[in-house]
Amino acid sequence: MAVHPPKQETFDLVGYTNTDPKGIVRAVDEYRLTPWGLYMARPTPGRAQFHYLESWLLPSLGLRANVFHFNPGYERPQDYYLDIGHIEVSDTGWHAEDHYLDLVVYTGDRTDLIDTDELFAAHRDGLLTTETAESALQRVVVAIDGLARHHHDLNAWLASDGMNLTWR
Repeated sequence: MAVHPPKQETFDLVGYTNTDPKGIVRAVDEYRLTPWGLYMARPTPGRAQFHYLESWLLPSLGLRANVFHFNPGYERPQDYYLDIGHIEVSDTGWHAEDHYLDLVVYTGDRTDLIDTDELFAAHRDGLLTTETAESALQRVVVAIDGLARHHHDLNAWLASDGMNLTWR
């Protein structure tokens, strides 16, 4: 299995843009800074599957929580899609590096862990250090544990730690 290098993404708080892993710069409708994270809301022009994206970047947990607003015919029963990675914070912009592991949250039902094969392939191919791969695994275990203790309710879990997320 061939694997891509870790995806990099930039969140420009001054220019109100988001540069995705492919280098596409998109206008952001809203950035909101809180003591625990950064909220972003933006349209997703050119995407067949969804037309709008909301994300919370949570550096202390190494999580990016996403809500995709799907287009007709592409709906999925998921409530949240969580990316595991590393988030760097500055006054003018944030930077996220994706570490392959993802969690798909179905509130009140379950949380699915996906892309473990990508994490191990990236480590095997030298794209991630052992320390970074271990950190990704530790972060996903914390997230799965927190979600399971709160009946797979992302907002309840994070609120129990003082992170009150709001969505559109």
